[in-house]
Amino acid sequence: MRAFLLALVLFGALTSPALLAASKDTAAPQSASKPPNPDTAAFDKSLAQFDELMKTMESQMNQIRQTTDPQVRQKLLQKHWATMQTAMATMRRMWGPGTRGEGGMGSGMMAPGMMGGGWGHMGGYYSHLTPEQLRQRQYMTDQYLQMQQEMMNNMMWQQEYRMGHPASPQ
Repeated sequence: MRAFLLALVLFGALTSPALLAASKDTAAPQSASKPPNPDTAAFDKSLAQFDELMKTMESQMNQIRQTTDPQVRQKLLQKHWATMQTAMATMRRMWGPGTRGEGGMGSGMMAPGMMGGGWGHMGGYYSHLTPEQLRQRQYMTDQYLQMQQEMMNNMMWQQEYRMGHPASPQ
């Protein structure tokens, strides 16, 4: 159970937007100019790739549930794990060039100095956004949170099957 909880916490930490933003150099002062619009087209393209990976993982999990051979199950679990790793890499790229990867929430989402000194920097950041930029960021955040939930579900199922206690999907 400890290993499962550790894996759960580690996954959440590794895919956290705040952690990804904090990993960048945040020493530059916050600009008073309006942040650029996020690239929602690139975000949606990555979201479509992620959705395909989720369909693949769902199919893999169905195969895992149906097999009774432990060796076949282990091979299927390894394939599922590899697909999960690819999906996590896709999620990381979605935060864009301002944090990691290409196109997405990127520099417009996590501007220099935004996370560097605590929550106090965020008020100034968001006050410079237009209503359209706020709407775009909310859309992207909502989608990203759903992806995190789906990945957590897959991690839990993966862990349950590795331990030999199949979980029932919800």
